[in-house]
Parts: sequence; C-alpha cells; structure tokens
Amino acid sequence: MVQNEGDRLKQVVVCSPRGEYFRVNDRTAHNITELADRSRAIEQHERLKGLLGSRGAQVIDLPELPGHPNSIFTRDTAVCTPQGFIQLRMGLPTRRGEETWMARELRERGFSEVGRIDAPGTAEGGDIILAGRTVFLGHSGRTNQEGIRQLTRIFARLGLTTRVAQVPSFSLHIGGAMSLVAPDTVFSCQGAFPKEFFEGFRVIEVPTESFISGNVICLGPGEVIAEASNQSGIERLEKAGIRVHALDLSEFVKGTGGPSCLIMPVSREAE
Repeated sequence: MVQNEGDRLKQVVVCSPRGEYFRVNDRTAHNITELADRSRAIEQHERLKGLLGSRGAQVIDLPELPGHPNSIFTRDTAVCTPQGFIQLRMGLPTRRGEETWMARELRERGFSEVGRIDAPGTAEGGDIILAGRTVFLGHSGRTNQEGIRQLTRIFARLGLTTRVAQVPSFSLHIGGAMSLVAPDTVFSCQGAFPKEFFEGFRVIEVPTESFISGNVICLGPGEVIAEASNQSGIERLEKAGIRVHALDLSEFVKGTGGPSCLIMPVSREAE
C-alpha cells in the first residue's frame, strides 16, 4: 500500500477513456470545460499507461463506470494507506457512486477497507497527500469541513498526523497546487500555502500559471511525470535535479484534471 507519495510507484489503478468520457450531456454539472477529442485522448492515455509500466508500475485498468465521464479520474475515489483503503465520498454530485464502484473493485482484488467518509462529509482523493507520518489535507469545494473531521479521525487511528490548509482559489484540489517529488520534498505553487505547512520538508516552488501548476505524478524519488504545457514547473523541477517525463495530457486538462488525477496509487515502496 502507500506510506509516502514520494516513494517508488509499484501499482496503480487507472480507467481508460473509451466511451463515457466523450458522452457528456451537461459539461457544467460534470465540471468539464471542453469536450475531449476521442482519438487524441485515447492515444494520450495509452502513452501514460506505457510510461507507468516502463518505470516499473503495474497498471490495473478498469472499465469506465456507466454514466460517469469523470470515472477516468481514479485518484479521487479512494486513498490507499499501509493498513488498507479509505472509501471517500465525492464532493461533486454527478460523481456520487464512483466511490462505491472503486471500493468494490479494490475489495475484489484483496484490499481491505479501514474507513469511509459518510454524509454529510465529502472528501476527494485530490485533497489528500500521504507524506510518511504526515498527511496533507486540502479544505476545498470538494472536501468539506466534515470530511476533514472524519479523515483526521481515521488517520489518527492509523497513527498519522494531519495538516490542513485551505486550497487556493485557482485550484480544484490541493493536488493542483502541490505534489511530493521525493519522500521529503514538496513541489508547490509559490505563496499557495503558509510556510509552516511544509515544516520538515524541502520545497521546490513554481509560479502559478494554471490550475495544475503544482501537479505531477511521482514515479519515485526525484522522478516525475508532468503535463507538457507546464513549462515553468518542468524547468524548476529539472533545475532542482528532478528527472521529468513531459507528457501531452491536454485532453484531460479539458476535464479539469492534471496528471495525478488519472491514477490512484495502491502500492509504493521505499527505496
């Protein structure tokens, strides 16, 4: 399972776009800014899966959930801890049901549930970043105060300490403004969080140019996947000695998702 999102990625759950992502009857309700080009989206997702596999990660590819175009963004549905997974509860009403779908898929693969978010709480995986004994939580339009209260209680039971910050207005989730790029290193948008929020961690800062400026997939300590348009982020990371794989994932940016939104890590190993 996952102790620290800066560790080596070993197993992930993805959901390849095949039909649902391209059948959107109400873009506002689904928070999709622009309809994706089918062939380009499929090609981009295949390249992502290929890169994940080439870097040593086993890729579990689920079929889309009928009627749920956002089910391709698997990150938000659950969070996997060393003891088991936490079933979340979507903050976007049109995504409700994805959490039970993912919980079922994880149970069928032998993963145990160690907690769940109940109404009226909401919490999405993009607002949860595991960093060893610390968990960074984002209070956002998708993760409410009751969701944070329940998460804090669950993580405390697992022996983890939470740090909570308000998600900046430019970002949907905390994961759009910060990511781990090594077990002790944070990649973050400048001025997005109080300095004390990252106490004990090295910080690499990037100017805020989009809602995914701070969003990358950590493949392992010092190695990440970034969206190709995030040029300032790529430059800052490479200058700091981080190896960056730049991928064109523009068809998923249209769905208000960054690279990490497309994967749910279920296993990482410390190096």
